Amino acid sequence: ARSFSTSPRAAYEYIIVSSPAAGVTQVTLNRPKALNALFTPLIEELDMAMKEADSDKSIGAIVITGSEKAFAAGADIKEMKDKTYADVYGHEFIQSWSEATKVRKPVLAAVNGFALGGGCELAMMADIIYAGEKAVFGQPEIKLGIIPGAGGTQRLTRAIGKARAMEYILTGKNFTAQQAYEWGLVAAIHPPEKLVEETIKTAGAIVANGQLAVQAAKDAINYGLQVGLDNGLSYERRLFHSLFATEDQKEGMAAFIEKRKADFKGK
Repeated sequence: ARSFSTSPRAAYEYIIVSSPAAGVTQVTLNRPKALNALFTPLIEELDMAMKEADSDKSIGAIVITGSEKAFAAGADIKEMKDKTYADVYGHEFIQSWSEATKVRKPVLAAVNGFALGGGCELAMMADIIYAGEKAVFGQPEIKLGIIPGAGGTQRLTRAIGKARAMEYILTGKNFTAQQAYEWGLVAAIHPPEKLVEETIKTAGAIVANGQLAVQAAKDAINYGLQVGLDNGLSYERRLFHSLFATEDQKEGMAAFIEKRKADFKGK
């Protein structure tokens, strides 16, 4: 078993923060009795940990995971059951659930077991999803008389296409890790017991590159998804140009010519 060092910077009740590799922060959802069901206190802790990692210059990537049984089996229905329209609309209920998308550093989701409802939505907020072979995805909110409210109708449609998203959101049925991989929602599938380790390896490979270029690439990809091709290309070109003002660009190209490993400083 891998040994993880738990961060001493914050004591959390519903998540575990650890440093499994240089430059990588791992956030493990930790509500085992509730299959990691998402509710406001957990989300607040997750947001806090993500912001801390994002502002830490020594961290280059973040991995979010749950247990082998469940990444997150949905949102906690008990928290929502008795809320009124005035409650949810007046207080912008679940708006804070999207804070993960504001993190500038790459976020990788390692999904084992159930990723349903809010759990599927949280996974889709990550930049890359890796799945265990037995992972199960779905947006079953329609069976509760509601719809996905933390990005499910938007991100799933962009990831797997309108027809499939319509089918799975309107029926509320689940889909497998293999389907998610074939449709492009998931980048790779691993054995459940190796999933987190393999995800951390990829995070480490990302960390080895210059942080400024990594953040620029993430920024360019995400911006391009929101605009037309011409605007996306223009934005990409400006970010490309801007990296020529960095020390990392000089180091990276010098290292290539000198046939040595680059020593990026994030400057």
